[in-house]
Amino acid sequence: MARKARIDAPGALHHIIIRGIERNSIFKDSRDYENFLTRLENILTETATVCYAWALIPNHIHLLLRTGITSITTVMRRLLTGYAQQFNRRHGRHGYLFQNRYKSFLCETDPYLLELIRYIHLNPVRAGIVKDMDVLDGYPKTGHAVIMGKTPIQWQDTDYVLGLFGHKTSSARKAYRVFVEKGISLGERPDLTGGGLIRSAGGWSALKELKKDGLRVASDERILGSSDFVNSVLRQARENYEKTKNTRGLTLNDLIRFVADQCNAPETLIKSTVKQRRAAQARAIIAYLAIKRLYISGAELAKLLNLTPSAVSKLASRGLVDPLSVKVDAQLFTPDKKT
Repeated sequence: MARKARIDAPGALHHIIIRGIERNSIFKDSRDYENFLTRLENILTETATVCYAWALIPNHIHLLLRTGITSITTVMRRLLTGYAQQFNRRHGRHGYLFQNRYKSFLCETDPYLLELIRYIHLNPVRAGIVKDMDVLDGYPKTGHAVIMGKTPIQWQDTDYVLGLFGHKTSSARKAYRVFVEKGISLGERPDLTGGGLIRSAGGWSALKELKKDGLRVASDERILGSSDFVNSVLRQARENYEKTKNTRGLTLNDLIRFVADQCNAPETLIKSTVKQRRAAQARAIIAYLAIKRLYISGAELAKLLNLTPSAVSKLASRGLVDPLSVKVDAQLFTPDKKT
């Protein structure tokens, strides 16, 4: 039977698991880890894909990603194909590096986001690689150390995660750490890696409803969330992936002027680094739509707006969920209807 397309949509949350073929190692030395993280950073930044959590274990990988302007399928294909080729060249091997297709669970953000972050970051503890929380706090092969401020990585969205635990960074980190430590006693958590996920989606009858929207779920795919969540994802998929592309010949300056007016923020303020609420909202909408509709790369946009590529990626992810983006998108990029 032919493989069927995965379910995805802009803003969708995915727990991704990648395993080495026959459970063999996919990281043999420190350079392999560095190569993977560099490639991951470049691809996430270019595609405005948000990462909340990650863990690199010698024979498998966990990622918690939110789809940006590029489908998760494309992001993962670029990431895994490029890494496998590089790995094989370095170690003089041939053939497949990864076991079948990666697993991708489409997840409902509330209440699973924090549970998944905790589960992923505790992987080294469950695997016996790290003995306790004190070691995990500085362990460089998970995003936990990044959230704890021990590893300087810009492409992981730590601000959003810490914001769920408090407004002050120091107290938020303490609350986050307590939350993670409590997860040690919970063990393997099969409910977060496949077991029971079909039931949580509302059963097989709910999944069959996907056919009405032209989407199917392959037999090895799971959904972590309610049936209402599944339906909302499908509606969003239709609204976002079936929209027409930019046909009006608009430029970035056109977009900036329009968004500046909508947000009541001066263009000079938007193009500056001043941290002002309306200007920040405008930058996020501009970043999202410039990448999605004008096909400007994240790196190019970073230069134009005097930002870092990682900052552009984070802005685009915020613009994605801003309701004003929908209004601007419809008014600027929907072709005029001919009567």
